[in-house]
Parts: sequence; structure tokens; C-alpha cells
Amino acid sequence: MKTSLLYRGKSMVPLRLKLWLDKVLALGRNITNFATSTLKAKKRTLENTLADILATSPECEIAKTIRAKLARASPRLLTFLDYPGEVEITNNACERALRPAVIQRKVTNGFRSMWAAQGDCAVRTVVDTGKLSGQTPFQTLLTTIS
Repeated sequence: MKTSLLYRGKSMVPLRLKLWLDKVLALGRNITNFATSTLKAKKRTLENTLADILATSPECEIAKTIRAKLARASPRLLTFLDYPGEVEITNNACERALRPAVIQRKVTNGFRSMWAAQGDCAVRTVVDTGKLSGQTPFQTLLTTIS
């Protein structure tokens, strides 16, 4: 399929968006291989392409919803290009860090008191900070208590 065919008609918006996301993810995988000026040029190109995609009016309700969400998030979608190697493309690490707290809340149906919730948050914060320095949760708690 020729590239020019991808930009014709309103029904091609989902395909254009998929191709755009593929380019973003490919750039993110190789972000450390590019010079700062190259990253700025690629970011400008990606922003312009996204603006063109968002300017179209899709016919499908699902596509309209996705378009609206992308429009709201568009200023933050390419933040990783401003901080190469420092900011990840996705928020998967954040989601994984929250998962134990979400499971605990679902299993116990939440906390009955505010002090218990705050204590749990404090312990999780200390343990997660310890993990960043290579300590086990037990080592971190022993160090904190002593």
C-alpha cells in the first residue's frame, strides 16, 4: 500500500494512528542512538503528523473517543524525547509499582482507618526506595527501624 493512500479518507485514521505509534515506539527503542538535534527534528515531525491525525473527524464513535483522549494527552505524549534515557516511553514501571497496593486494596476491601492507610503507604515508599539502592525489603525495614 502506498503511503499516499494512507492519508486519504476519514476511514484511514486508525491505520494512520497505528503507523504513528509504531514510529514513536521505534524511536523510543533507539533513542540513545540519536543526537539532540535529530531528536528535536523527529519530535517536530511526529507532532505535525499527530496534529494532522487529530484534525480529521472520524465517523466511528470509538475512534472519536480515542481521538478526544489523544487530543487531551498530546502535549505529554512525546515527553520522553525531551529527556532521552531519563523518561520511559510508557508508564509500565509505575503500573507495576502500584500493583501490590491495588491487589491489597481489592483483597481486603480497603483500610478501615486513615492511619492504617498512611502507614501502609509509608512502608511501601521506604521499601520501594530501598529496592532502588539494591536492598531487600527486609534489609530496608531493619535499617529504617534501627
